[in-house]
Amino acid sequence: MRLKRFLIRYYPPGIILEYEKGGHLRTKSIDLLDLTPETNPDELVVDIMHSEPLITEARAEQVKQLILRLQQKQGQEVHHRFCFCKELKAHILPLTNVAFDKSGSRFITGSYDRTCRIWDTASGTELRVLEGHKNVVYAIAFNNPYGDKIATGSFDKTCKLWCADTGRCFHTFRGHMAEIVCLAFNPQSTLVATGSMDSTAKLWDVESGREVVTLSGHTAEVLSLCFNTVGDQLVTGSFDHTVAIWDVATGRLVHTLIGHMGEICNVQFNWDSSLILTGSIDKSGKLWDAASGKCVVTLVGHKEDVLDVCFDLSGQLIATASADGTAKVFSVATHQCLVTLVGHDGEISKICFSPQGTRVLTASSDKTARLWDAKSGACLRVLEGHTDEIFSCVFNYEGDTIITGSKDNTCRIWY
Repeated sequence: MRLKRFLIRYYPPGIILEYEKGGHLRTKSIDLLDLTPETNPDELVVDIMHSEPLITEARAEQVKQLILRLQQKQGQEVHHRFCFCKELKAHILPLTNVAFDKSGSRFITGSYDRTCRIWDTASGTELRVLEGHKNVVYAIAFNNPYGDKIATGSFDKTCKLWCADTGRCFHTFRGHMAEIVCLAFNPQSTLVATGSMDSTAKLWDVESGREVVTLSGHTAEVLSLCFNTVGDQLVTGSFDHTVAIWDVATGRLVHTLIGHMGEICNVQFNWDSSLILTGSIDKSGKLWDAASGKCVVTLVGHKEDVLDVCFDLSGQLIATASADGTAKVFSVATHQCLVTLVGHDGEISKICFSPQGTRVLTASSDKTARLWDAKSGACLRVLEGHTDEIFSCVFNYEGDTIITGSKDNTCRIWY
């Protein structure tokens, strides 16, 4: 067995161990959910070495440095005001989604104008235009943490794989019978998963460009999907009111999660892959046990459709966004609603936590995004200036830059 590399994928929940065994690249997650700035890193390294034989004495210092970096992230106070920096107007039709690479030095935008554009974050310079789709470019992603490939999913029923540096199209994945509306790379960047209005999801081989398997079982559109941290399971959410857990290696349906009374808006694994979070237009979110497929708790309180849900990166908090114009933060441990975020004048379609988990970002049809304190629920900043509803919002991995994408054909950078 040859140990290949360690990677920090998220802040602050843990580290990913990558290694080669039998000619195949494998991954393991090391859970650091209990890590605090006061934790003794030397003692923690010893504990990790006792529980994980892959980490030898030769790797101890590398693990310690990763722990120190995570502690530094945890200890950082967030002082950013996120002032408006610049507006980018290259698209001629509304934006659909925005996404950062892992370093935060580049981001991508998808649009109804059938293109995906790559941008330099610091200067706002357009680096590449990815052209070739024949309809709306709706779903976009970098293959983080590597950042050397981009996947784009389109209403033209295809997904394209691109070189992030040159803009060359490596593959066009053909096989879906309707629009592709969601996609994701697995953590190893060897597979792309796509979800479609044709009621299926598909897995594609990044290297060869061939279809690996079609995941059939839903009876309506597949609107969201997510790999777990190690990449051995995929979860899909559908308009048929159900959520499905799939075994990636075999394409086998492991569990069907039944309980929602309306279409599923989003699905997400937590860091250690033990829980799945779902949101639905039945006005609720639900927390599920990934191993058994049983519902742990139903998160209630919204008066209208729940349009988006997310975990913070440590998996200790949940945020929900609703058409009722409010967002809520829940405790994963107690299932209690901790705060309700009130202030938007229209539905909230997107929500995310900052990497440190101390802030919540929301995007609304009222043409603003808002930054909130996750603990107190106070609105810290109103990001104003767009002239139409905001479809997408995202933090970089450092948590010091925000991108908002709008129906007004522009995106805005906030520092």
